[in-house]
Amino acid sequence: MPSSDFLGFGRTTLWRHTWKQLLGLAALVVIGSGVAATAQEQPRHEKEPTAPSMAVQLDRSAQPAGPSFGRPCTVPDLGLEMVWIDAGTFTMGSPRMEIGRYDDEGPQTRVTLTKGYWLGRYEVTQGEWQALMGSNPSYFKNAGARAPVEQVSWDDAMEYCRKLTERERGAGRLPAEYEYTLPTEAQWEYACRAGTNGPYARKGAFGDLGWFDQNSDGMSHPVGQKKPNAWGLCDMHGNVWEWCRDWHGSFPGGSVRDPVGPSTGVHRVNRGGGWRNCAENCRSANRDGDEPGFRFYTLGFRLALCYVR
Repeated sequence: MPSSDFLGFGRTTLWRHTWKQLLGLAALVVIGSGVAATAQEQPRHEKEPTAPSMAVQLDRSAQPAGPSFGRPCTVPDLGLEMVWIDAGTFTMGSPRMEIGRYDDEGPQTRVTLTKGYWLGRYEVTQGEWQALMGSNPSYFKNAGARAPVEQVSWDDAMEYCRKLTERERGAGRLPAEYEYTLPTEAQWEYACRAGTNGPYARKGAFGDLGWFDQNSDGMSHPVGQKKPNAWGLCDMHGNVWEWCRDWHGSFPGGSVRDPVGPSTGVHRVNRGGGWRNCAENCRSANRDGDEPGFRFYTLGFRLALCYVR
C-alpha cells in the first residue's frame, strides 16, 4: 500500500483518477497482444514554433554567467538535464471529436509563449530529489534512483524548486533573473506536443512512447527508457503525472499570451497521465488536478527554469 498521506487528502481525487481511467478503457484500441493503443498524430496545420522574441534575444546578449539562451544546460551536482524550448505559438486543448476527450480540454485556445524556457529532459528522479532534500518519499524505491520521485505534493515540488533556486544563486551559478519552478500548464502542453497537434506527440504504438496500464506491470519505471518527442523530452506521456504551476480552471478560448491560469482555485493542475492509466488519459491535452497538499504514488513533477524579468 502507498503512504497513508493520501488517505487524508482527497478520496474524491483518487476516485477522479480512477473514474477517468475506467471511462478511458472503453475507448482503448487493442492491437495484437496488447501494448496496446496506437498514437496517431493528426496532420500538422499550424506554423512551426517561432524564434525567441526580440526581448529574449537582447537579454541573451547582456546575460551574465549562467545558463545560455538557446542551449541545453545541466544542473550542477545533480546532473539534471534541461532542454531549451523556444518561444512559439500553438493550439492548447483538444478538438471535440478527439477520442477520450473531457470537457475541461476546451475550448481550444491559441496560445503564444513570448519567452523561451528550459524544461527537464526527464521527470525529476528519486536520486535528484534525495540529493537536494535529503530523503526519498517515493513508494517505488525498488525502481531505483533513476525512477521518478513520487508521493510528492505540489507544495513539496515547489519547495524543491525554491531550495534549488536558492542554492544555485548562492553559488553564483544562477543570475537573479532566473528561477527554478514548475512549468505553467501552457508551457507543459506546448513542450509535450513539440510541434504536433494530435492526441500524442509521436506516431506508432503508444507502448513505445510511455509507461501506462498495459505495459507498466503496476509500477513506475526509470526515466528515459521510452522514445522522446521531437524536442528530446522523455516520459511526457505516462510514467507519473506531473504537477504544473497553475490552478485548475477553464480555458479562455480565443488567443492569449503567456497564460498562467486562474488567480485562485482548489486544485493544482497535473498532466501527462501515469503508469496506472489507459493511453487516452495520457494524451497531450488530458488534464487533472489535485489539492496542493495531496500526495500519491502516481504523482511526480518535471523541473522548469524560467526567465522571470
